[in-house]
Amino acid sequence: MAIHPTAIVSPRAELDPTVEVGPYVIIEDNVRIGAGTRVMARAFLTGHTEIGRDNQIHMGAVIGHEPQDVKFTPSTLSYLRIGDRNIFREYCTVHRATDPESATIIGNDCFLMATAHVGHNCVIGNQVIICNGALVAGYVHVGDRAFLSGCVLIHQFTHIGRLAMFSGGARVSMDVPPFTLAAERNEVHALNLIGLKRAGLNPPTITELKKLFRLFYHSGLNGTQALAEAAKDGVFVTAEAKEFIDFVKRSPNGICPGPAQAAH
Repeated sequence: MAIHPTAIVSPRAELDPTVEVGPYVIIEDNVRIGAGTRVMARAFLTGHTEIGRDNQIHMGAVIGHEPQDVKFTPSTLSYLRIGDRNIFREYCTVHRATDPESATIIGNDCFLMATAHVGHNCVIGNQVIICNGALVAGYVHVGDRAFLSGCVLIHQFTHIGRLAMFSGGARVSMDVPPFTLAAERNEVHALNLIGLKRAGLNPPTITELKKLFRLFYHSGLNGTQALAEAAKDGVFVTAEAKEFIDFVKRSPNGICPGPAQAAH
């Protein structure tokens, strides 16, 4: 184990022998770190935090600190659980959960860029990218391979679907369906076509998603009417289309409208 002599590592922390710890790092009690993970200069790891294999924690990152919640008390036993091969760049912050015995969860292969923030009780999927300055508030769910551009703001309790993408500076307090592109204030503008192609979705699937998007955003139907049409037997058959429909059905906050709908 390579631990810089200026680092402060609690004897109660559990580090795999292959973990690298840089200068002036602080690792407090109850932190567990898996094989191959690198913790770089001046990072601060605290709380009941579990970190998997081959993660990179860059300079000044704060991982597992107390949630920014006025109801939280320091005696609360809550958790942060991080998977494998994630990258946490300079000065990003990820907070542990606020409710007793609950957890903030980050999956595998995520990339949090400099100064990104993930709040308490969030559930972040796999291969999610959160760009510089993006802020994800408490209790947000973010689906696999979502892309949050710079300075995006996600309100608490919001749900983000798989392969959704946000343009820079977007702000949402409503749910964003999978495979879509969100922009401005609570607006869905299009399908994330580049993301869908990069993810390997085949042309028939993308064609069906286009048809489904037109139904929800350009048909003039309200959400209930569009759901009724989408649910008819044989209209939409691909797994991705069914995923979109199921997301809308289960949305706790209602989905973001399109620009023309938002204007009304």
